[in-house]
Amino acid sequence: MHIVFAAAECAPWAKTGGMADVVSSLPKALAKLGHRTSVFIPYYRQVAKAIPNPAVVLPSVTIPFPTYNRFVRILDGSVAKGVQTYFVDCAELFDRENFYGTPSGGYPDNAERFGLFCRAVIEASKIIGVPDVFHVHDWQASMVPVMLRSVYYFDPVLRHVPAVLTIHNAGFQGWFPPETMEKLLLPWNMYTPNKLEHYNTVDFLKGGIAYSDAITTVSRKYVEEIQTAEFGNGLDSVLRQRSGDLFGILNGIDYEEWNPATDPHIAAHYTAENLAGKKECRRDLLHAYGFEGVGDETAIIGVVSRFATQKGFDFIVDIMDRLVKEDMVMVVLGTGEEYYERVLVEIANRHPDKLRAQIKFDDVMAHKIEAGADIFLMPSRYEPGGLGQIHSLKYGTIPVVRATGGLDDTIDEQPSGAGNGFKFWGYDSSALLDALQRALGTFRNKVEWKTMMERGMAQDFSWDKPAGEYVRVYERVIENRN
Repeated sequence: MHIVFAAAECAPWAKTGGMADVVSSLPKALAKLGHRTSVFIPYYRQVAKAIPNPAVVLPSVTIPFPTYNRFVRILDGSVAKGVQTYFVDCAELFDRENFYGTPSGGYPDNAERFGLFCRAVIEASKIIGVPDVFHVHDWQASMVPVMLRSVYYFDPVLRHVPAVLTIHNAGFQGWFPPETMEKLLLPWNMYTPNKLEHYNTVDFLKGGIAYSDAITTVSRKYVEEIQTAEFGNGLDSVLRQRSGDLFGILNGIDYEEWNPATDPHIAAHYTAENLAGKKECRRDLLHAYGFEGVGDETAIIGVVSRFATQKGFDFIVDIMDRLVKEDMVMVVLGTGEEYYERVLVEIANRHPDKLRAQIKFDDVMAHKIEAGADIFLMPSRYEPGGLGQIHSLKYGTIPVVRATGGLDDTIDEQPSGAGNGFKFWGYDSSALLDALQRALGTFRNKVEWKTMMERGMAQDFSWDKPAGEYVRVYERVIENRN
């Protein structure tokens, strides 16, 4: 079958989070199964820097607006590993410093930007090749199913093409003023509480949920969570109504990129059968962060994350004065909320022998942390899927996580180190500290620790199984539309 992906991000060209990795890796896995896959993303300024002069596939596609038309180009991102990538080029909307907005908030014309993107994907697909199914991701692409079931309802080519929506994070929905309906030429009868209207706004993600043929999320646990008031972000009742069309498919990872046996970014390669290289990676990580005199008995705790309360950084900050008393050092990498950036620097200045922080995003350093750390910390308040903990398992770096979303699905704590990591429950920083202390205690038992490392490294979180699950969802919605 032919699957067209529409998303705001795709690694390596445009990435702020896990969605970009999924949109990069899942189409490759589907192509390996013999399916035709195409991916559409906007031609952002950052993409243009990476690919400055791509071939033009469609020189002019008309996108209607109420008082004027916009004209976009479809550019060729080339074929790699069986996946055809296309870029939607509209310089006045996408040639900007950031993908979605500035530190003060989202761009005021984001509804127009991503409404145009969705319509351009549909129009381009009519010319380049109508798919068997559209697979759209998060609020930025949610207007594809909305438009298919409204402005394209009578189009004989498209009216029977289904759409699958993947929700990577229900906390981001795309809320815009009511006049957005007119701006995107959508009929007002869709502006109702059971369709697009949400507390006097046009909610892009809600529209995608209402009009998609199936909805998937990135873990089994998150399917349960988003149907509750605690995690549904106001959409739990809508999602419960669609529960029969809601599927949890755990994210996979690309082992061509994340594999300690072949990783070009780390100091030495290693496998579960020969872990000697991990010791060299450990020394390299300590050197990269300027630590000296750290013995083998001292655990290295690694953190690679966006600094935000959602990621549990309030827990981390709260326990640091107690954690520094343990036999450990912590290395932190990332950027995020200014408060946490400042506090982490302050803690590092107070305890330079215990904590070092690099306030930046550095993909190479992220690989070094996965390979060189002993413990990987992810205390997220909620985590729909999570990739860091899966990377860590492959690198023999034991995860300590909060039992939520994909973290709960992938990490199993058992007595005497019989699981693959450590978990804590509840919104209590002391529970996090307790989980870390359990991990540090097990770390001192080298036999148990090595067994845990080997167990995690042997697990298979490749895209092979998830890709097959997605194919079954596609087949289901295609059959239901015919």
